[in-house]
Amino acid sequence: MRTLDAAACSAVDSTGQFAETLDLGIHLEDALWRVDSAMIAPVDAQGGLIVAGMGGSSVGGRLASAVLGPNLRRPLALAMGYDIPAWIGEETLVLCSSYSGTTEETIATYDAAKRAGAPRIVATTGGPLAERARADGVPVVPLPGGFQPRAAVGYSLVTALEAAVLAGAAPSVRDDVARAAALARTLAQEWGPAGAEDSEAKRLARALAGTIPVITGAGLTASVAYRWKCQINENAELPAFASKLPEHDHNEIVGWAGAERRLGAVFLGDPDGDERAARRLAVTAEIAGSGAAIVERVTAREGSRLERLVSLVLLGDLVSLYLAVLRGVDPVHVAAIDTLKERLRAMPA
Repeated sequence: MRTLDAAACSAVDSTGQFAETLDLGIHLEDALWRVDSAMIAPVDAQGGLIVAGMGGSSVGGRLASAVLGPNLRRPLALAMGYDIPAWIGEETLVLCSSYSGTTEETIATYDAAKRAGAPRIVATTGGPLAERARADGVPVVPLPGGFQPRAAVGYSLVTALEAAVLAGAAPSVRDDVARAAALARTLAQEWGPAGAEDSEAKRLARALAGTIPVITGAGLTASVAYRWKCQINENAELPAFASKLPEHDHNEIVGWAGAERRLGAVFLGDPDGDERAARRLAVTAEIAGSGAAIVERVTAREGSRLERLVSLVLLGDLVSLYLAVLRGVDPVHVAAIDTLKERLRAMPA
C-alpha cells in the first residue's frame, strides 16, 4: 500500500495544491468579507440570477443552486458559453465569474448582458473583465490571487450565494457559512495528508486507482458529483464522469452490465435527502456492482444543506489530489487546456 502522508504528497505537489484545498474553511469566511467589501446594492431582480462562468469559476453557481434549491424564490440558472439566454433583460441579475478575468466565454457573456441592459456583478482577480466592469461602474468582488481557479471554490460558492440574496432570489445563509467553515477545518485535519492512512479520503483514492470513476448524486449531491468529476479530470489527469439520479435509472443503469470491471462507481448520499432518492441510490449501487470494478457509497456529514455539501466537496477535492499522488502526477498541470488555448489563439479570428 503506497503511503499518502505529507512527505509523499509534497513530493508530487510542487505548488501547494493540498494546502489550498485544506484551507477551504478559511476561504468560505474570507469570501463573505470580500463580497461585503464590494458594497453591492440589492437588486429587485424579478427574473432571478444567472451565474456566468466556465470550469472552476462556474462551479460556485452550480453548488449554490443545490444549496438554495428548496428555498429559491426566483430562478437561478447557469450560463456556460458565449451567450446568455435570450430572455435576459433589466430584471435579471448576472454574476460574471472568471478567476483570471481573461476567460473569453465569460467576457462575451458580460458584453451580452450589458447589451441586454441586465444589472451585473463581477467576481475576478483582474484582467479585461475587471477593466470592463470598472469602466461601466459594475461592482467587482475582488478575489485573492495565486490560486488555480478550481481551488477557489469557496470563493465562487459564497459569491454566488450572496448574489442570490442580492437578487432577491433566496434568503441569506450566512450563519450556515460560518458552520460550514468550522466543519471544513475539522475535516481537513481528519482527511488531510497528516491524517490517518485509512481515512475516508485516502481509502477512496486507493479504491478508485486504476478505474475510470463515475460519480453519481441525487438532489443536493448531484452538483457535487459534477465537482468530483471535474477535480479528478484536472488534478489527477484522468477521465471521469458524473451522473444524476433519478435520470441515471432511465438509461445509464443499463450500461453497468457491460462495464467490464473498468469503471469505479461512487454514489454520493445525503443523510437528509429525499427518502425515495435514497432508496434509488441503494438499489442502483447494487445493480452497478454487476459490472463496476468497485462500488463505493459515500454519505455527507450531518448539518445544514451547506454543511453537507461542503463536506462532500472537500472529500472529493482531496480524493482527486490523492489520485494524483498515486499516479505521480503534479496536480497543478492542465497541459491539455493550455494546448487548446494556444491552438485557438493561433487560429485566424
